[in-house]
Amino acid sequence: MDKKLVAATLLQALAVAQREGRAETLDSLVEKLRVRRKDVRSTLTVLHRQGMVDVLRMRLTLSGFAIGSALIGQTLPALRAAPRAATAAA
Repeated sequence: MDKKLVAATLLQALAVAQREGRAETLDSLVEKLRVRRKDVRSTLTVLHRQGMVDVLRMRLTLSGFAIGSALIGQTLPALRAAPRAATAAA
């Protein structure tokens, strides 16, 4: 799984929630993104260290909000690969 894509998707989801006045939790982000809890937690830690997310309040900082808001209108690639269609054996 691409960590940069997870980070972009997290920033986008947090920006949407922050615009709507909702607070997200680790559990709600895991459920919404359908990504392993470990991956979400480690990505949030990296974003926190970079100064884009305040993990204690689970809110974006100004720079994180600017990037997340810029991503709101964008269609990001899927975090998970689409399941392959089953082929019938001859």
